[in-house]
Amino acid sequence: MIPSKLKRTNWTGIHALIISLTFLSSNWVTAQENMKTYTHADTLRGSIGPERSFWDVQRYDISVTPDYKQFTISGISRISIKWTGSGDIMQIDLQEPLSIDSILSPDGKRYLFDREGNAWHVHIGADRPADLRFFYHGLPRIAVRPPWDGGWIFTKDRMGRPWMSVACQALGASVWYPCKDHQSDEPDMGASLSMTVPDTLVAVANGRLTARTSGPPGLTTWRWEVKNPINNYNIIPYIGKYTQFTETFSGEKGPLDCSYWVLDYNLEKAKVQFIQARDMLKCFEHWFGPYPFYEDGYKLVESPHLGMEHQSAVGYGNGYANGYLGKDLSGSGWGLKWDFIIVHESGHEWFGNNITSNDLADMWLHEGFTNYSETIFTSCMFGTQAGNDYVKGTRKLIVNNATIIPAYGVNAEGSGDMYYKGGNLIHYIRQIVGDDEKFRMGLREMNRKYYHQMVNTSDIEKFWSGLSGRDLSKFFDQYLRQTRIPVLEYRLKGKRLIYRWAECIPDYDAPVRVSIDGGLAQWLETGTSWTTTKLKKKITSVTVDPELYVKSRKLN
Repeated sequence: MIPSKLKRTNWTGIHALIISLTFLSSNWVTAQENMKTYTHADTLRGSIGPERSFWDVQRYDISVTPDYKQFTISGISRISIKWTGSGDIMQIDLQEPLSIDSILSPDGKRYLFDREGNAWHVHIGADRPADLRFFYHGLPRIAVRPPWDGGWIFTKDRMGRPWMSVACQALGASVWYPCKDHQSDEPDMGASLSMTVPDTLVAVANGRLTARTSGPPGLTTWRWEVKNPINNYNIIPYIGKYTQFTETFSGEKGPLDCSYWVLDYNLEKAKVQFIQARDMLKCFEHWFGPYPFYEDGYKLVESPHLGMEHQSAVGYGNGYANGYLGKDLSGSGWGLKWDFIIVHESGHEWFGNNITSNDLADMWLHEGFTNYSETIFTSCMFGTQAGNDYVKGTRKLIVNNATIIPAYGVNAEGSGDMYYKGGNLIHYIRQIVGDDEKFRMGLREMNRKYYHQMVNTSDIEKFWSGLSGRDLSKFFDQYLRQTRIPVLEYRLKGKRLIYRWAECIPDYDAPVRVSIDGGLAQWLETGTSWTTTKLKKKITSVTVDPELYVKSRKLN
């Protein structure tokens, strides 16, 4: 997803916000974060409770018919189920004001249900049908400022023609179709989406087009299907006056079908701007491993919002310009050399879509690694120093006003620092690993080991601890679970350098790289107790490596 801190703040306001927040005590803001309270509805949505724990989603087959004039939708969500335990009542999610009309098994049996806010309790008794079909309709939540304030999007293109889509990350797929709305349960056998729309429009979705059929007079149904597991918030309709062009990318797993769906009047712009997709795929396959969804192809689809990582149908709305709406978020100059949405949202195909966090609280695994994919792309195209300048430039956007990882099990999303602080955390790990080829192979192995899997932060902590050859648990605690930035305090006394970590958690033990008197950089092992290093001559200066996201403080 796109960095959320930019959604309500203008470019100048970001810097004012950062400056003002530097005067807040990080202990105070962390305490404020921990004081948040959560409701029963938060628990129903954010946890695998007893009504979710005994069944597993195998597949979604969704049919939807939007009414552009009435701003309503109606549809059927068919959920194929693997029963893994016993239970009489199952929880299905569909957000107000949409309503479920009926629930049927394949043989036509109807099931009773009752509603508790956005959760629906289905009384299945002892039955174990292979699938259930949920018939629903109503006025969906309308997006206010997608993709951040999401929902169903009813808008018009610049020629006044209907243009519809959905944006629902964090808000949840249940904003527009009945589902098991928890990030940990992806449909193992893929999904299909059928959209019945006016025959003057084109409907695009994830994966490959499998059917296009005429329906009632004036309507056409477009059916798209993905073969791979997919996050339920990534299953998305795009409906508008689309046209397309295609190409084949020669990738690590063979020919990859690439298609680009854009509004008809933007076709020529797209043919020029989307050339960048080839460089992105080449770079990311080299660093992260094969594109994870060859069976479903790769698409960019013009969207009525800035962009989103919709698996195999990446939403694009960056105005066919480089940067982030023409701005360089890093301030380094390198961010204007490439299209932010093509690179960032496609990076999510590896981090977020291939490797998915079990709980929304661990969304930094999506956004931190994808943020760092921007650095990787910059390095790939313009050299390592360019990438280093880019990632360091993003530090001015780190606010440190709340922890990156919030409470688990309540559908809570952490601080927006999951983007830039997360990216700088990974850059620090890269320095600790100390070998770019080893680091690259680590990123590839991460995508191979957790291919199409859900993970927790603890899994990734163990992975990088193993690869780096040192226990990084305190390092992750410092950057993910509190808000202070570690400070290397030091004293110079003749030939002695005396140093320790301050502003950090107890027993913090990350290494730090420094240059002494302008000499070659060297790593120092240190902790929260004072350590002394003695050199052969008097020490006059110590400089902390700027590639590390830390601070330093010289003491008398």
